Amino acid sequence: MTAVGIDAIEIRSGRLRLDLAETFAPAKNEDPEKYTKGIGIEHSSLPDVYEDIVTMGANAAKALIDRKGLTPDDIGRIDVATESAFDNSKPVSTYIAGCLESVYDGDFHHANKGERKFACLSGTQSIDDAYNWIRAGRNRGRAALVIATDTALYERGDPGEATQGAGAVAMLIDEDPDIVALSTEQGYGSADETDFLKPNQQFPSVDGKRSIQVYLARMREALEDYESVAGDTHPDSFAYFPFHTPYPGMVRKAALLGYRHITRDTDIEEALAGDIGLQPRESDFDSREGYEEAIRAYMDDLKATSRYQAWYDEAIDPTVDVSGQVGNWYTGSVHLARLSALRAAAADGVDLAGQRFLVGSYGSGAQAEIHAETVQEEWRDSIDPIDVDDQLATRYDLSFEEYELIHDVHNHEKEVEVEAFTQPEAEFVFTGWGRMNERRYEYVG
Repeated sequence: MTAVGIDAIEIRSGRLRLDLAETFAPAKNEDPEKYTKGIGIEHSSLPDVYEDIVTMGANAAKALIDRKGLTPDDIGRIDVATESAFDNSKPVSTYIAGCLESVYDGDFHHANKGERKFACLSGTQSIDDAYNWIRAGRNRGRAALVIATDTALYERGDPGEATQGAGAVAMLIDEDPDIVALSTEQGYGSADETDFLKPNQQFPSVDGKRSIQVYLARMREALEDYESVAGDTHPDSFAYFPFHTPYPGMVRKAALLGYRHITRDTDIEEALAGDIGLQPRESDFDSREGYEEAIRAYMDDLKATSRYQAWYDEAIDPTVDVSGQVGNWYTGSVHLARLSALRAAAADGVDLAGQRFLVGSYGSGAQAEIHAETVQEEWRDSIDPIDVDDQLATRYDLSFEEYELIHDVHNHEKEVEVEAFTQPEAEFVFTGWGRMNERRYEYVG
């Protein structure tokens, strides 16, 4: 069976940067390590005046199309995943297609377009849709363009404000992919939850403590479901474990939980038993409360072991490197984690071909998905040209007063006039509104 997966990746970061330690923390009268060590974010990417989810998505897509030498006829569907949409009817994919049609010969009139919504999970769901479309033989030899694009702003003063970010990840899904092939097996964990939601409002309502609990519970369910069809997992079976990364601190919690699960009844549990004992089994306890207390104590001990710490440093830490420099990209965050792992391997000269990732996606509301990906022979040639470092290095550093202004610019309930902090060049930009309140864009050469 021909492999289907991710053939190309490009990103587009917001052009502005907020330094959490040097700028945000002093303004909030907070210890900088609350952000850099606690949540694990050093800088947030934010959009300039002329940027939004359409421009970032279109710019990432154009970079991908140009690098692959594609034409509109090569693409049979365009799916946009976002939780920052500004229209309840017209999908963001049509805006992005319109932008791209303004710079290429040909059009996307025969490409299926849509917009996916399930909080941060919808980027992975869009990949699933593309995979199924190709597997069903309905693609007519064409590839799918999946774009995860978001501006993750929180209300000023909200505890989540420090996790903000803005950017887009564009991915080409095709047969015989150059980067990773997707597993047929998937696992799901889903429940009706109100951990994070936006009921007809721009900024989220968040139950922070509940959100962490729901994230971990759904991830555990999804992993158990994945193992029911793919067989038991083991830490040594996967090179990296990219997780949904709203902030790296959340991944630290998920990683410890996941490691405990995938080492149960393995040689690793036996090897650790001399130092911290075997994992508690619920059948050995008279009450659920006693079992949960024992589990918490075991996980505290497990976290302190050199074996766990070495695994985390090798298999998890490289996946959160980029997120720590840009903040939360919502639908794009798990796809940044994958890219971050690939970049780390390339920088270290690791030959990943044939090795696997175990990918954990999550969306509030709530659902998690687990699947495996196998790295392809051409992965290195596809990753090296992506200009992540250049994009992050050239961002404009905001003062706190400038941050307040740009936050107001992107607050849908405010109308403010602010000059752009950067100069657009060779990119799509937002230019204003049309007669039906539609958003308008043009390409600046």
